Amino acid sequence: MRFPIPIKYTLAGLVLWIFGHSVVVVADGLGSSAAPADVAVVLGNKVNEDGSLSVRLTQRLHCGLELYRRGQVKQLIVSGGLGQEGFYEGSKMKQYLVSQGVPAAAVVVDNQGNTTQQTVANVLRLRDSLHFTSLVVVSQYYHLTRTKMLFRQAGFQAVGSASPLYFEWRDIYSLGREFVAYYQQRLLE
Repeated sequence: MRFPIPIKYTLAGLVLWIFGHSVVVVADGLGSSAAPADVAVVLGNKVNEDGSLSVRLTQRLHCGLELYRRGQVKQLIVSGGLGQEGFYEGSKMKQYLVSQGVPAAAVVVDNQGNTTQQTVANVLRLRDSLHFTSLVVVSQYYHLTRTKMLFRQAGFQAVGSASPLYFEWRDIYSLGREFVAYYQQRLLE
């Protein structure tokens, strides 16, 4: 199929834009080195039908757990919603962290974080009661750039990030989804 020259340039430009954006997102997500912060916000993910945590969610929790154990954060906020499997992600996440030796009082649960935007809003509502002025977001590498942008759009600037070194084939799809979500959010800004 032959395209007229302007369409070729438009398509080439779009491909370069998506590729360039993806390179920046991957570099930002994998290059994150979490500076000490008051809290880590661990974003939820799938809980399996038997109530066990998905590998991706376990990896996120392990990343947050390491930040806590190294003393880089004083408290953990776990955020997720009610999954289609019938479990509240936040509650299951806290259960896991407590089983790993984190004191229950050091883990705050947000079970209303059904979307990244809801998590950001819910976490920022906790700012006064938890007295935090800095945070680290913990999620997959491809999700961190947009999540940090959402916190900054909401007026919270002291946000870092950390990601587990865990990769799946579906990350390719997730990079594309994050590309669309990032620019949708930028247009709403």
